[in-house]
Amino acid sequence: MSADETHQATILIVDDTPTNLEVLVDLFLEQGLEVLVANDGESALEKLELTQPDIILLDVMMPGMDGFETCQRIKQREATRQTPILFMTALSEISSKMQGFALGAVDYVTKPFQVEEVAARVETHLHLQRLRRELAEANELLEQRVAERTAQLEEALADVKQLKDQLAAENVYLREELELTMRFDKIVGESEAIKRCLQEVQTVAPTDATVLILGETGTGKEVFARAVHEHSRRKDGPMVKVNCAALPSQLVESELFGHEKGAFTGALERRIGRFELAHGGTIFLDEIGELPLELQAKLLRVLQEGEIERVGGGRTINVDVRVVAATNRDLAEAVERGTFREDLYYRINVFPLLLPALRERDGDIALLVRYFVDKLSRKIGREIRSIPQDVMQQLEAASWPGNVRELEHALERAVILSTGGKLTLS
Repeated sequence: MSADETHQATILIVDDTPTNLEVLVDLFLEQGLEVLVANDGESALEKLELTQPDIILLDVMMPGMDGFETCQRIKQREATRQTPILFMTALSEISSKMQGFALGAVDYVTKPFQVEEVAARVETHLHLQRLRRELAEANELLEQRVAERTAQLEEALADVKQLKDQLAAENVYLREELELTMRFDKIVGESEAIKRCLQEVQTVAPTDATVLILGETGTGKEVFARAVHEHSRRKDGPMVKVNCAALPSQLVESELFGHEKGAFTGALERRIGRFELAHGGTIFLDEIGELPLELQAKLLRVLQEGEIERVGGGRTINVDVRVVAATNRDLAEAVERGTFREDLYYRINVFPLLLPALRERDGDIALLVRYFVDKLSRKIGREIRSIPQDVMQQLEAASWPGNVRELEHALERAVILSTGGKLTLS
């Protein structure tokens, strides 16, 4: 653990044994850390009034205030609430360790300790702490960029009050989409089919290639689209979703490219389209196979030239957007029928990503069941402590034509109806 790697991190060691303190102080000074020491809990709290260490190594058994109470007091302070605490103890009972974790500790070091183990554990948690700080800084930068984008839009449209309101609404939508990109559901599965998909995501995400996600309804196309975005160089930009099947045909062009005031009946003010909102980021065109044929040429222009025109406007607007599309249709067949442009098909089919149906994911249903039951239990507030074997067998034997989405909905109903802490199927 070099000083550069830790950026002069500070560790507070709290122990009433002088020999332990001497060994640990020498160890961490050699590792390039700034070291603070305290002989008891009260002294530790006094030092925390003056400085804020990056990590705390805390003995459990101390005279007066023991380590558990000290930990509790530390976690009550706003300034040190997120500071990682590692306990040192000779206690081997599971209950004492569980008590420490419940109070907010992140790890345990068992006495008598090996200095190599202590150094490794401290290094690990300092690294995690650095990652948390970097994530917080990235989030702050992201919010700053969103705020700057909002200010630019408001300044450009400041002469119309209704237009300001419209831009505020667009910005709320953008914020919601950005937040979703930061918390997209975990991709659960260990089957070879899902591992292949994840490997393909890792391969294509760092590029700017257009991705076409194929798969049956409910296989998780949006989740994988967000994964592509989050692992790309555009991850700090927006990700905007458009469900081409959910929009009325007469509004699709306006939604995608925006419109000028008076462009059509009801166009009372200028509207920013989804492609402009996605500038610098990713646009996800879900159910692209449902896009009206007359709009496919305009989409092709965006893909080839990076240009759009708002409905009712003559000005060309440059947009820097990565396109990820998805469909459950056979687009090659649609090309043969003449309902989908051949040139657009080849343009979006640069990197096809075929998601497996749930029935093709050997062994994943049990993992998904446990994941969704845990997630839904917390969401609904219904504790499910066990999943009977016969219930799991029924779930694994089902065909699930609606795939992961159908499984999740079925489990949500089951969690709601289950009683006694045991999952039951109606």
